Order: sequence, then C-alpha cells, then structure tokens
Amino acid sequence: MEESLKNRMILILVILSSILSIGMISSCNNAYRQRAAREKEMAVRIDLEEKMNKFLQETNMLNVNLKRLEKELEVEQLARKQAEATLSKSQGVNTILQDEIKKEIKLKETLEEDLKDALVTER
Repeated sequence: MEESLKNRMILILVILSSILSIGMISSCNNAYRQRAAREKEMAVRIDLEEKMNKFLQETNMLNVNLKRLEKELEVEQLARKQAEATLSKSQGVNTILQDEIKKEIKLKETLEEDLKDALVTER
C-alpha cells in the first residue's frame, strides 16, 4: 500500500508540475505578447511624435513666412498710398494747368479779336 501511495503521490506531483508548467508557459507567452504590444505602441508614439515635431517646424516656418509677407504687404501698401498721393497731386496740377491753358486760350482769342478790331479801325 505504501507503494501505491508513493505512486499516487508521484502522479499528483506530475499532474501538479504539469499544471504549473503550463501556467508558467502561458504566463511567459502572455508577457511576450504584452511586450510586443508595448513595443509596437512605443513605435507608433515615436512616429507620431516625429510627425508632430515636423508639423510644428512647418507651422513655425509658415508663421515666419506669413510675418515676412505681412511686412512686405505693409511696405507695398505704403508705397501705393504714396503713389496715390503723388497721382492726386499730379491730377490737381494738371487741372490747374488745364484751367490756365483755357484762360490763356480765351486771352489769346480776346487779343486776336482786339487785334482784328484794331486793324479794321485803322483801315
């Protein structure tokens, strides 16, 4: 009977060892899958972080270009306003000159009429 008890004990220990070994293998497999998932997640995070950094650099570069273009626009607007002011002054001068020319033409016509009248009266 003692032999039977030993055999049962050995059988129980073998079964228990098998159960524990299967549990250990399952645990290792689960840890391997979790590690692989964590590494994959880290790779995705690193990739996203690199994309975000690139996006931020592009955004900063675009902001710098925007500020440069805004300054250029301000300079161009100032130049346009100065050109408009100069054009306005030139138009004013042209109007004055046209008025003067009209006065001179009227004066010339008056003088020609007076000259004709004087020539007619002298004859």
